[in-house]
Amino acid sequence: MDKLNVNTIEPEGATTTLNVGISGKNVTITDNLKANTLKDAGGNTIFTSDGSGNLSSVNSGFGSAQVLLSTQTASGSASVEFTSGIDGTYKEYVFDFTSMYSSVDGGQINFQVSTDGGSSYGVTATTTVFQALHTESDSVATLTYRTAYDLAQSTSDQNFFFDVGNAADMGSGGILHLFNPASTTYVKNFYAEGSLASSHPAAKNVFVAGYFNTTSALDAIIFRPASGTISGKIKMYGMK
Repeated sequence: MDKLNVNTIEPEGATTTLNVGISGKNVTITDNLKANTLKDAGGNTIFTSDGSGNLSSVNSGFGSAQVLLSTQTASGSASVEFTSGIDGTYKEYVFDFTSMYSSVDGGQINFQVSTDGGSSYGVTATTTVFQALHTESDSVATLTYRTAYDLAQSTSDQNFFFDVGNAADMGSGGILHLFNPASTTYVKNFYAEGSLASSHPAAKNVFVAGYFNTTSALDAIIFRPASGTISGKIKMYGMK
């Protein structure tokens, strides 16, 4: 039988449990099981679908450990800001960067945070930065600490992607982890890792780590170039 079309499948008799298959045996659905609402034995909704793959009413016990909170796309933009959604709901926030470009060849893409919803940026930070680099010509292959890009109790922007190429076969991508930004007791640790095709031309792997030295809650973050504009997509996730 290729298909069984029914409106309702119910257990026989007074029981409220419908058993499929023999006890101790696995039942495999090899094609499709279509349902708009899936509930457990207690009648609790696990999820509801709109028929197009979009889910709602997802039960918290079934939810993802990583929740997409916001997506922003830059196109020749002076900056990208996330000024909402950063609060005590999650202990870790993750920013995912895809196809990031600078309008300036060899440009820099930086970030800073705010304690006042983005009205001002410039929280004191101490950081460390190193990189691995390998040129296309195979003439240079290095692992280097980059003193010029670290911060020592500075309110300057922290550089993340540096020496980003702006040619069609260049660009960058990476990820930034920010921990417990809503804490009013501890400093705010973070680390970031990026991969880019730089203007040498070369492949570069960049590592940044440090902390924002404040016990005030962080509630906004900005990404902006040292000069020129940036393009690309940035997604913000909350981690349970």
